[in-house]
Amino acid sequence: MTVPAPSPTGDVSAGLAIASSALTKRFRGGQLAVDHIDLAVPRGSVYGFLGPNGSGKTTTIRMLLGLAFPTSGSAELLGVPMPEGATRVLSRVGSLVEGPAFYPYLSGWDNLARYDAADRTASAGTAKARIGEAMERVGLTGAARKRFRNYSLGMKQRLAIAAALLAPRDLIILDEPTNGLDPQGTREVRALVRQIAAEGITVFVSSHLLAEVEQVSTHVGVMRLGKLVFQGELAALRRTAAPRVAVRTGDTAAAAEVLAKLGLADIAVVNTGLVNPGAADGLVTAELGDVAAEKVTAELVHAGVGVRGLTVEAPSLEDLFVGLTGEGFDVEAG
Repeated sequence: MTVPAPSPTGDVSAGLAIASSALTKRFRGGQLAVDHIDLAVPRGSVYGFLGPNGSGKTTTIRMLLGLAFPTSGSAELLGVPMPEGATRVLSRVGSLVEGPAFYPYLSGWDNLARYDAADRTASAGTAKARIGEAMERVGLTGAARKRFRNYSLGMKQRLAIAAALLAPRDLIILDEPTNGLDPQGTREVRALVRQIAAEGITVFVSSHLLAEVEQVSTHVGVMRLGKLVFQGELAALRRTAAPRVAVRTGDTAAAAEVLAKLGLADIAVVNTGLVNPGAADGLVTAELGDVAAEKVTAELVHAGVGVRGLTVEAPSLEDLFVGLTGEGFDVEAG
């Protein structure tokens, strides 16, 4: 299910940090990497941009930042059209795309100093204060004079985020910020994302890690083969799948009949073995819908069906994503 974004023009995108309309990228060889996607990223949200590797996430981010030109469609960052408005808006946008790039022989501080010097809008007189504040925000003050080559992977990612925070930002875009990190590094970056969001900055974080998105995001967009197959609040995604009731009984046929009379949908019978001659011990499952589980139990007992067990099962977030994309996700994010 895709929730379309409004066309990013005028006041329509006033409440959006990122908006796109039919954004499309086709490479010269004919590959359709991004297929008419309509992003709607609310200001102040943590938007998890989720999808398997190769689903078009990084290409989308590159177009949003003006690093790649769309074949068709349009996009805005903070209400400014891209890429034509890049010089006006990118000073308000921090980004980490395709991993950090720093000089390995320089310290973390000196690397940030070079990033800061490249910013034509930054004042040289306040550079020291800005760098110190950025290092402190990501917890690297104690390692400021340590060479980048001696940083752990988690520290390298945090330094990259510090570079994105050297100037005041309204939007931070992070492409796979925990890629390759151990559980400790992942937790550090996740905590940093929460901290940034708590300051009112919109965070757009791309990931193939389900746990990362689930634990930090307020909104999600799910990509599959270049298409945006779901967009909305995380809670809305959870509501897209109906809970199912599972009845363990020795009389599956009679149980299925009762569930049908109650109006339950998608009834399935799974026989698992014999406990009595001629009686199959099995499961009968169905979408519960608006029917209370207590009513299902009462009706089964009233019909004389022997109920050995009854459970209500809600699909996991992983199940929902697999259903949307047709692919599994890495759910181990530490």
